[in-house]
Amino acid sequence: MPLFERYFGIDYSGAQTPSSSLPGLRLFAATPDQPPAEILPPPSPRKYWTRRGLAEWLAAELHSGPPTLVGIDHGFSFPMSYFKTHRLPPDWRAFLDDFHRHWPTDEAGMYVDFIRDGLYGDGAARTGSSRWRRLAEERCRAKSVFHFDVQGSVAKSTHAGLTWLRFLRNQCGSKLHFWPFDGWVPRHGSSVIAEVYPALWSRSFPSEDRNSHQHDAYSVARWMQESDAGGRLGAHFEPPLRPAERTTALTEGWIFGLG
Repeated sequence: MPLFERYFGIDYSGAQTPSSSLPGLRLFAATPDQPPAEILPPPSPRKYWTRRGLAEWLAAELHSGPPTLVGIDHGFSFPMSYFKTHRLPPDWRAFLDDFHRHWPTDEAGMYVDFIRDGLYGDGAARTGSSRWRRLAEERCRAKSVFHFDVQGSVAKSTHAGLTWLRFLRNQCGSKLHFWPFDGWVPRHGSSVIAEVYPALWSRSFPSEDRNSHQHDAYSVARWMQESDAGGRLGAHFEPPLRPAERTTALTEGWIFGLG
């Protein structure tokens, strides 16, 4: 029997502002019986999802909908070096609040670069080095969440997306399990949101007529669907990590599906 009734794969974008229509922000959804299909935003003058619109839609869906597994392609936390440098407790909820005070990237008209350039917020007091990488990033050779302005960078989408994770946590409360910060094994019947890295799976599926953003979101939803159907999904909630690595991952986060 499947663990979830829906699977959402999201390819994220940190471009422009929270209310900008972003072609790089894509959502695909699947069910145990239906293959992944793209979910477009509600009708409006904007052709594509906005970060704000997607977060509000997710909050409504996850608050009242069936058990859903959501995979989002951006970092959910920062490396331990960040916590040590800024003398922050290893507490993820406190981290989100502290980050939001310095990087209010969810505010109207706000570009990530406005804060990077010192025009707003206090990003200089909460920044990091591109040499700092989380354990999960080292394991899969992904770029640092502080590695801006390079091809394939996740830094901007992470800095834009963290504030919306905070929004979802505040809106959904205990109805939504943030993995692994709320525990490695979610309770049965809950909805779960997890960080994903589409490069782990995107080459396993033909791209057909999808562009790269669509295909990344599709690949996440399809991998989750197929893993659940094959009875393999549950094992990914407890990756084979040593005790010290598990402790680190409860602060830094972990990439779902990464061994």
